[in-house]
Amino acid sequence: MDVKTINVGMIGFGIAGKVFHAPFIENTEGMHLAKISTANRESAAYAHSHYPEAEVVRDAHEIIDDPAIDLVIVGTPNTAHFPLTKECLMAGKHVIVEKPFTINTGEADVLIDLARKKNLVLTIHHNRRFDSDFRTIQKVISSGLLGRLVEYEVHYDRYRPMLKANAWREENLPGSGILYDLGSHLIDQVLVLFGKPDEVRADIRIQREGAKAIDNFDVILYYPGLKVILKAGMLVRDPGPHFLLCGDLGTFTKYGMDVQENALKAGQMPKGSPDWGKEPEEMWGKIKTEHKGLQFSGIVESEAGNYTDYFINVRDAIWGTAELIVKAEQARDTIQIIELAMQSSREKRAVQL
Repeated sequence: MDVKTINVGMIGFGIAGKVFHAPFIENTEGMHLAKISTANRESAAYAHSHYPEAEVVRDAHEIIDDPAIDLVIVGTPNTAHFPLTKECLMAGKHVIVEKPFTINTGEADVLIDLARKKNLVLTIHHNRRFDSDFRTIQKVISSGLLGRLVEYEVHYDRYRPMLKANAWREENLPGSGILYDLGSHLIDQVLVLFGKPDEVRADIRIQREGAKAIDNFDVILYYPGLKVILKAGMLVRDPGPHFLLCGDLGTFTKYGMDVQENALKAGQMPKGSPDWGKEPEEMWGKIKTEHKGLQFSGIVESEAGNYTDYFINVRDAIWGTAELIVKAEQARDTIQIIELAMQSSREKRAVQL
């Protein structure tokens, strides 16, 4: 067991690096953000001002080739995930890859095999497993209060009619669009809850005028006795429930998104925040069900979300004191579901696994 401080290098410092990685590395005892690579002047200035102890460099290879770096976070556009992660593993580095893992399952298999041969930790940043609402959903399902679950529906509703200028996610590139972006989170959560489905059916579209990348999807996953509906769109001005769960005893409905992202974008930091990730009462989900012959309705207090828990687990997995929570093999299955959903939409039919 080696519990020395883990020196972290971050390749790419866009929104993911600034909002979802750096603040939580700083909040994780035993991790040190040592190097950041970015060719963007504004991002470099932000890194200098907010993380003065980190060396800021322009070339990713200054991180990959640095023997002092133990863990690399690949937070680049999706098309660079595979080649950069492969280089990091070949250089003997543990790796966190920003979601989605890779563009296709073939790439994922290569990286998984390489990490296994090198005995390195390879994980994907599926931080939405640590959302307050998803943690609450897990407890609601396991409680049995809904009875036999028959339908699970979850939405990422957004209203962004204008295309974002100079954004790679808006371009017609492999791995672009919201199915790979938001969809990978929703699929990952479902696989955690229910495992792989028997069948996939999908309707994937481009709805905004002038858009080049997928901006709307409706994916249905079929399990024995259970239908899972995953939806996201950029032209939803009035969002519906984020989660809607139906069982033969009751229904659970949850509006609103986890509060951590908005807090981070507002400049709040998890370090030194005892109430971090706690939702206000007005956001708590509602349940209507039956228990021991009694009919009742009420609210379910949300579990606290905390993305720091992801990085604590990665640290402990590197130290050899805990099993990795987000495994690369699981993220590979998420990419497989995306591939099958695209096939289903293209061929206008259900596709079996």
